[in-house]
Amino acid sequence: SLNKTKEVLNRTRAAGIPLDAQWNDIDYMQHNNDFTYDKVAFRGLPEFVNSLHKEGLHYIVMLDPGISGSETPGSYPPYDEGLKEGIFVKDPKEDKPFITKVWNDKSTVFPDFFHPKASSYWVKQIRQLHETFAFDGLWIDMNDPSTFWDGGQYGCAPNPLDNPPYLPGVNGGKLYSRTLCMSARHHNHSHYNVHNIFASQEAVLTTQALLEVRKKRPFVISRSSYPGHGHFTGVWTGDVFSTWDDMAHSISDILSFSLFGIPMVGADICGFNGNTTAALCKRWSQLGAFYPFSRNHNTDNGIDQDPVALGPDVVEAAQKALLVRYSLLPYLYTLFWHAHAEGDTVARPLFFEFPKDDKTYPLHAEFLWGSALLIAPILSEEKTYATAYLPAGRWYDFYTFRPINSKGSTYLLPKQSDSIPLLLSGGNVVPTQQPNTTTTLSRENPMGLLVALCSFGKARGDLYWDDGDSLDHEEGVYNLVTFAAAKGQLISSVQQWKYVTNLRLTEVKVMGVDQPVTNVTIDGSPAHFSYKADVKLLNVTSLSVDLSKPFTLSWS
Repeated sequence: SLNKTKEVLNRTRAAGIPLDAQWNDIDYMQHNNDFTYDKVAFRGLPEFVNSLHKEGLHYIVMLDPGISGSETPGSYPPYDEGLKEGIFVKDPKEDKPFITKVWNDKSTVFPDFFHPKASSYWVKQIRQLHETFAFDGLWIDMNDPSTFWDGGQYGCAPNPLDNPPYLPGVNGGKLYSRTLCMSARHHNHSHYNVHNIFASQEAVLTTQALLEVRKKRPFVISRSSYPGHGHFTGVWTGDVFSTWDDMAHSISDILSFSLFGIPMVGADICGFNGNTTAALCKRWSQLGAFYPFSRNHNTDNGIDQDPVALGPDVVEAAQKALLVRYSLLPYLYTLFWHAHAEGDTVARPLFFEFPKDDKTYPLHAEFLWGSALLIAPILSEEKTYATAYLPAGRWYDFYTFRPINSKGSTYLLPKQSDSIPLLLSGGNVVPTQQPNTTTTLSRENPMGLLVALCSFGKARGDLYWDDGDSLDHEEGVYNLVTFAAAKGQLISSVQQWKYVTNLRLTEVKVMGVDQPVTNVTIDGSPAHFSYKADVKLLNVTSLSVDLSKPFTLSWS
């Protein structure tokens, strides 16, 4: 209900846990029907969404592909209009919609997203829902497509499409197990020909519809996918179980999708099916803070699993991990820009950065953000330590900045009872920002730089920045600054600065400064600094550097 939604949202925010988007599953719908909302259980939803926007938060809802096929004529426009336009997937033998069953009360029909009129139909339905309450993104589920019946109500008639001479190893032993008959008819195609790309076609049309309706960047998360899907939407890994094994397996899931060209990917934090535990949710909250797509979501017949519901240990772990994530949002956003512009990965396996190191290939319990940040989560209940294989080179503990000069070995990392082990790779400059509990507020805060020098005293990095939501970046309205450190200097170079903003750099941490520092200047003027000889850290503070202009930071 909306009251329950508010309860969870309010206690999460009251606990100081960073949060940017409130989601609702199918529960918000009336009778589980797309493009409706329950005016009893979710009474006041439009006003609630408006209140979220005033707080700088966002709202995202579930949207299934299936449309109820049994409503009284004239009472449910999504069915009436689809029937009039003839855009539903058709029965193999008759010129009428193919009828199956999903979440709707009696029956379900599916839009044929390959039909020439499907796009205008989908745009219209999404626009009308958006006029009712102004959601910010859509979550498209059950788009494999998935059904509760094997084919139609009476199965599928014998035919070579539904009963091919060779059957791949599908669950249920039939091609049409829990999905449409392969002989169902799309526009100029059988379902057999388009089954695997059904979800991606829905993703394309949903993305285009949001673009047309909101006139801003579309945000869509999908369950099913196909090659090329990542150009349009992200993916979550489905209904995982609340187990330690599923938490561990989620790492290889997100890395696989990253390599498939889908950088916006994550698993349900703390698991979906079954009841989580405080110990599991604590560690999963730490790991999930470093999924590119980070969301806690669970089944409606399980216990509450938001951090506050599970106790102070989970609250502290989630808050700490998410505040680290939010401090790194400038770096994460820059990685997503590279993914958008160049097809690069965001989360990546170590072999992606160290392809000549054979020991990185079997690793599945640690991963990288870009080239700079290594995440080594604790994946079992009894452990308070993590081990991590570190390829040859210089690494730094993220929390203490202590250097590790690795020759390509596995290391026991410092004990972390309430934090996730993180390391920085030498040779990188990472932009940061003082975190707040929403992205909207964080964006107004001062910036920082983490300069992790390699063993040769060098490091490089960049910062991409725009308004975060509009389409202006397509017209070149964005900022791009590069950073290079060498020989006791950090130099910035402004490649482009067309988005008007007052980003100011207030702190620079330089790791791996081997010799004691007695003098630091910024563009020739003295700067406040401290030097910790035990960890070889130079910390330059009290800066007020306008990032729209090049600067040189020097130390000696």
